[in-house]
Amino acid sequence: MDHEFMKLALTLAQSAKGQTSPNPMVGAVVVKDGRIVGTGAHLKAGEAHAEVHALNMAQEKAKGATIYVTLEPCSHYGRTPPCAKRIIESGIKRVVVACVDSNPEVGGKGVKMLEEAGIEVEVGVCEKEALDLNRAFFHFIETHRPYVTLKSASTLDGKTATVSGESKWITGAEARMDGHRLRHENDAILVGVGTVLADNPSLTTRLEGSDSRHPIRVVLDSKLRTPFDAQIVMDQLAQTLIFTLNTASEEKEWQLTSQGAKVIRLESLTIGNVLFELGKRDIQTILIEGGAEVHGSFIKEGFVNEVVQYLAPKLVGGKHASPVVGGEGIENLKEAVKLQVQSVTQLGDDIKILSRVRRE
Repeated sequence: MDHEFMKLALTLAQSAKGQTSPNPMVGAVVVKDGRIVGTGAHLKAGEAHAEVHALNMAQEKAKGATIYVTLEPCSHYGRTPPCAKRIIESGIKRVVVACVDSNPEVGGKGVKMLEEAGIEVEVGVCEKEALDLNRAFFHFIETHRPYVTLKSASTLDGKTATVSGESKWITGAEARMDGHRLRHENDAILVGVGTVLADNPSLTTRLEGSDSRHPIRVVLDSKLRTPFDAQIVMDQLAQTLIFTLNTASEEKEWQLTSQGAKVIRLESLTIGNVLFELGKRDIQTILIEGGAEVHGSFIKEGFVNEVVQYLAPKLVGGKHASPVVGGEGIENLKEAVKLQVQSVTQLGDDIKILSRVRRE
């Protein structure tokens, strides 16, 4: 039954997707004599961890019980006390862990603390699923850069707008709502200044009947062409970071910062430099909704981890109509970015394809 109880813990963890950053998603289940007596999920950074919620529900029934946890219990004092200590104090007899935590502050120390207290510990139950669930968290811990998801909405012939620039709306309401869910699940959303100038987007999350989390808005703007009255500058609904070059106008920077935006100057506005700066700000996940040139830059520099494509059953044609990916492109097929399709879903009339980049 270990796998069944761990699958429930994974489902609990998944339920908080988009709410826990910069912490990972974690679920926990306490079982006594084959019966579930406590469940919990980590809901928000700074609040109680999954193990604590589950143990609080189980109360005295935790003595002699087994707790299933999707990620190694923490052993250090952070915003909250260590979960390994709480487990020991509860009288838990056995701990089943899906995967160890690659965070250097944990990294096996939680398991060691439990074992030294005489608790039986088993690691590796549903490990693959647990690693996949927190793939963005582990990527950030290992690289110090955000996990990058490139999102596009296009016709079947790969156009994101007509030759006149019309793009509202290529996809239907169901696909657009799913796109807002993606925004809710990511720490930041990135576009190029061309998108800001053409569409004046708000880049916020609009989910019906939900407490939507607005991502941090990031703009690549080498010459600070972002209007000081653009929605992303004026609406104050979320933080806006504008990346520009050291040579950009100081007067324009003052206009933007006086409205609440933050301008970050770089000597070289490469994707790698931008992601490094975002990583320093604890931004673990980022959704790329830029135009064709921005998409092309992320792909060319090899920083895309995942691709979400919404395909509308339409054909518009036109060699000058906007494509999903721009730039110079590749010359040889062997240089193409290879993807592994994870799922294909129909949303209304549209198709959603979720793929991940294959790493050699």
